[in-house]
Amino acid sequence: MVKKHVLIVDDDPDIVEAMRLILEAHEYDVTSAGNTADGLEAVLKTKPDVIILDVMMETDTDGFHFAYTLRNADSDSPYVPFKKTPILMLTAISQRTGMHFSPTDDEEFLPVDDFVEKPIKPEELIAKIQKLTT
Repeated sequence: MVKKHVLIVDDDPDIVEAMRLILEAHEYDVTSAGNTADGLEAVLKTKPDVIILDVMMETDTDGFHFAYTLRNADSDSPYVPFKKTPILMLTAISQRTGMHFSPTDDEEFLPVDDFVEKPIKPEELIAKIQKLTT
């Protein structure tokens, strides 16, 4: 059986390591990047099956820009093959800003497949990743 590949784009090394341990224990290959530029480069190199994406990294909107880059890739963009790669947005934006988002209600503004507030329980993380990769 071929392992599914997860790319984590998050600037918090503790969160990344915790998710890496959980995912690897469930037989996922994991790559991580600490900012959007490195994350976009990792997309091209690793061709992930699913992306876990933070919103607030170097700026409060980095995650949104990352998602827009993938979802709105022009025909000549190297990201065209990844337009439909599932994205799980995992963030503490609601706690920090009071703003609440939903992929269903805010689909145009929030071009991701699922949205979860940090912290996430290990079993919920695995369930969401399994759902997005099947």
